[in-house]
Amino acid sequence: MIAQETREHFLQQNIRMRLGHLASDLARIANGINITGLNVAKNALEHSQAFIEWIAPDLLQDRFDDAARLVEIQRALTLWHSKWNRVQENTDERTKLAIEARAWSAEVLKMSGLLDQE
Repeated sequence: MIAQETREHFLQQNIRMRLGHLASDLARIANGINITGLNVAKNALEHSQAFIEWIAPDLLQDRFDDAARLVEIQRALTLWHSKWNRVQENTDERTKLAIEARAWSAEVLKMSGLLDQE
């Protein structure tokens, strides 16, 4: 469960920053999926699920396709979370999750616009 304080702080940020935080957590999943970082990866996975829940409604009106894509990512994260015990024990599964999370991170970072020149 994500602390209410975390939620309130997250929602005070603009949408670009929220997407940037999501991209960062998705990267943390990919980078922490080795045996020594599994707790970090699981925590980042849970935060990413919550972040998407809090971001998507704010994108619906003007950026429906982005909101829909985030929901697709959230569904995939939920699937990974549901089989977490197996993921922990299986190097191939951890590698698959790392590859997906890294790709999602890049996609969400691009979606955020934080790398665009102003």
